[in-house]
Amino acid sequence: MNGLTMDQWLQTVPAWIYDLPSGLRTLLYQLYQTFIAADRWKWFANGLKITFAVTIGALILGVIIGMVIAVIRTAHDSRRAGKGSIILNILNAVCKLYLTIIRGTPMMVQLLIMGFVIMVPKDDTARMVCGIVTLGINSGAYVAEIVRGGLMSVGAGQMEAGRSLGLNYGQTMWLIIIPQAIKNILPALGNEMITLFKDTSLVSVIALRDVTKQAQNIVSTTYQPYVPYISLAVIYLLGVIIMTKLLGIFERRLRESDRR
Repeated sequence: MNGLTMDQWLQTVPAWIYDLPSGLRTLLYQLYQTFIAADRWKWFANGLKITFAVTIGALILGVIIGMVIAVIRTAHDSRRAGKGSIILNILNAVCKLYLTIIRGTPMMVQLLIMGFVIMVPKDDTARMVCGIVTLGINSGAYVAEIVRGGLMSVGAGQMEAGRSLGLNYGQTMWLIIIPQAIKNILPALGNEMITLFKDTSLVSVIALRDVTKQAQNIVSTTYQPYVPYISLAVIYLLGVIIMTKLLGIFERRLRESDRR
């Protein structure tokens, strides 16, 4: 439903709106069409829930993938498992192939392949899973290099100290190296989360009704692109600002805890 026509809407508004310039009246009518008519503000709200769900799910998956790949590549480079470790060499080669493919192809293409060739989701739940998996796999390639850089920033003496305490390579990495690396890479991980939040706008190509898709639906219904798309940009901007503030607070508290 498109709601009231312009003339019908003018009959329901306060008289002072008639005295406004025609351009401003048109803008107010478009705001009505975008948010009030047929409760379309709920479209944005529901779409934003899906956007955040995809962001969080993809980030968790990306961090898991990135951590595993970073540990494998760091172990290979340090040769801690021995120069003749065939399994480690194979795993490292697989990781390098994964990084080359994912970092070398656009996310849009990855979504199209996953959505229309591999997974082919049939309902909203399956589309959300498809979006989370695709964005998580994509994010994992970038998180891997971030984490790998963090692991390499920890002094080699930390590994030697762990081994001297009787810990094996995996225990030393998990209990000593990774906690220190996380503190070093937290800002970069925060930037990756913000990038991932913005990249969720691409999941609309697999018909997932995120906030971008909902804005497109409103435009196709009202034939008025100005307010829906400007509102969409504002929503993403506010989301980025809020996440940046929260990340800043978290980083400050982490630094304060280190000083104690």
